[in-house]
Amino acid sequence: MDENRLRAAQEALYCQKILAKSGETVLRETLRDAPNVTAWEHYPQGDVFDADSGAQWYYHCHMPPADDVEHGHYHCFMRPEGAKGPVHHLVAVGVDAHGRLHRLFTVNQWVVGDAWLNAEPTIALLPRFDVELAKPSYLVNRWLTAVLRLYEAEIAELVRERDAVLATHRPSEGVETREDRALEVTSQRLVDLDETARSLGL
Repeated sequence: MDENRLRAAQEALYCQKILAKSGETVLRETLRDAPNVTAWEHYPQGDVFDADSGAQWYYHCHMPPADDVEHGHYHCFMRPEGAKGPVHHLVAVGVDAHGRLHRLFTVNQWVVGDAWLNAEPTIALLPRFDVELAKPSYLVNRWLTAVLRLYEAEIAELVRERDAVLATHRPSEGVETREDRALEVTSQRLVDLDETARSLGL
């Protein structure tokens, strides 16, 4: 596992390094074809979907933002049965205005309207998230894949925490827990890629 984490950290850092040599960041590369960035819109339009793996993602931002650091986040999904099959949310990856990794978090079902899976089936999908596409950006696709590989254990714990929070949450009368708009973020963890890389000896 440590070797897999090491390779994932190396790849994420490599993608950032190559972008930086061109004066770019993961975030700027994600939004390069967007003339304006509008809250709640998906970037890129139509999302990114890898038909071979079933991995899918899109980027968007909120107004107001989640905190004074985050610019927006990548929602990551799996469609294990293909493009016409059910879509399952895995995790959201928050970044700051410079494209630096900021946090990982899970959300209630109403937020993304996915086909619900409990924690363990969701966790079983994590290793399958792999976006090998040239567009909209090969480096962003590889960076995001590497981030999910690097933090797979942490994401698994967040997904378990999501279910634990939902199990104890008491919504308003007549409201289903997974449709309760008073509960949006179900678990989260602040992360620092550079700090994680140092802990792995990079």
